[in-house]
Amino acid sequence: MLFAAGDPGNGCYRIDAGLLKVSAISATAGERILAILGPGSIVGELSEIDEAPRSATVAALRDSELSFVSRADFYIFADEHPHLYENLMILLARRLHEADNMVAATSFLSPKGRVACALLSLAEAFGHEVGTGRIMIQQKLNQSDLAAMSGIARENVNRILSEWRRKTVVSRMAGYYFLENTESLRHEAKL
Repeated sequence: MLFAAGDPGNGCYRIDAGLLKVSAISATAGERILAILGPGSIVGELSEIDEAPRSATVAALRDSELSFVSRADFYIFADEHPHLYENLMILLARRLHEADNMVAATSFLSPKGRVACALLSLAEAFGHEVGTGRIMIQQKLNQSDLAAMSGIARENVNRILSEWRRKTVVSRMAGYYFLENTESLRHEAKL
């Protein structure tokens, strides 16, 4: 674990290698994965700005290499390079859009739609086309991860994926998910 929700924030991290998950954890409702981030992503930037405690828990899904930027170093650099503030605003706006989309999906989509959203989001971040329209998500994830991203029970994810495998919408090989029919997934994910 890199940090837990409620921990004091004293800087942010850039992911140089590896994979981190950002989650909200409840003693009664379990874990909800808010994001899965890979190389080039920044994590912990909210506490960098507002000096509030960490808003989420961040943990490595595999061995990772990170670069730490303290709050003091961030502000010294940003004052010398004011365009950094514009980039930070763009990053925060993207995160806000993602949060809005997650709330809308949780509120309005069926369980199938939520799993479709999770898979499409993973494909956007980690997907690689490996044939005519076939997309491989280049990160190994299990059904529990997909359930935590979708906000539904793992058993429901299992049922949905089984149906989609029969219909050749998704497949799984060597621990990797393949999107075989992204149009079908987009249709399910449509609000």
